[in-house]
Amino acid sequence: MLDYASLSVLAAVVREGSFERAARTLHVTPSAVSQRIRLLEESVGGALIVRGQPCVATETGRRLCQHVDQVRLLEHELQSTVPSLGQDTPTRVPLPIAVNADSLATWFTPAMTSFAAAAPVLMEIAVDDQDHTADWLRSGTVLAAVTSTAQAPSGCNSRALGSMRYLAAASPAFVERFFSHGVGSASLAQAPSLVFNSKDELQARWVRRLCHRHIELPRHALPSAHAFVAAAAAGMGWGLHPQILIQAHLDHGTLVELVPQTPLDVPLFWQQARSASSLLDGLTRSVIAVANTHLLPSA
Repeated sequence: MLDYASLSVLAAVVREGSFERAARTLHVTPSAVSQRIRLLEESVGGALIVRGQPCVATETGRRLCQHVDQVRLLEHELQSTVPSLGQDTPTRVPLPIAVNADSLATWFTPAMTSFAAAAPVLMEIAVDDQDHTADWLRSGTVLAAVTSTAQAPSGCNSRALGSMRYLAAASPAFVERFFSHGVGSASLAQAPSLVFNSKDELQARWVRRLCHRHIELPRHALPSAHAFVAAAAAGMGWGLHPQILIQAHLDHGTLVELVPQTPLDVPLFWQQARSASSLLDGLTRSVIAVANTHLLPSA
């Protein structure tokens, strides 16, 4: 039988990133948290936490944390159908989600906030590249994810949300400086590009489609969707931007497309762990409704 009290301590350590912060949220001492984790690791026969700054879960630890999250959702369902089991003080259920930064900066936030304003949840949002958010779901770190991967991990469902349109854009001065003789292999190899992080392949994908070969791009790394746009408008580099995020800049001429009529459409999917949870289903409905109004229809 699983020790759910200890599993809740494990989840707190992973969520807070340290034994000390977990102890404060649980109103116990750090030594009590440490003892709980040690006994739990002894019972499962392996490490559950990689001690560090921050502390992170091992693969087994992540799966146990996901199990705890699912159990909390199921307990919420049970309490709603059997009120006598409810607690005197209403509790909010942690709901860990992974989403790409561009979605978070545009359409996902309205979906999340409208849902969380009315639901007894505490949203825990992890941000990663859309090609990698499914890994968070696969590892058990989150219960749902916005991803560019159509195939859902085992034990999860996948629904198409639509496509986000990206445009390669830069400031007029930057285009004049680096692309006055056209956008091609030679000029792209010299012009600084912008990427979100080392996982961001959008710029490289657009270049391969334009030039029909790989080009090593000089890159600035900026892990912020809004800083990405601001840096491009200031002439720092060129990059692939969500059209809905830069349309005002295009209208005012502070950003221009490198090559007009060459959008890159990225299909997005909503994947979630299979669960009979009205909370997760409610978030799903909110995500799909907002995506339908902000994303391009799926091909």
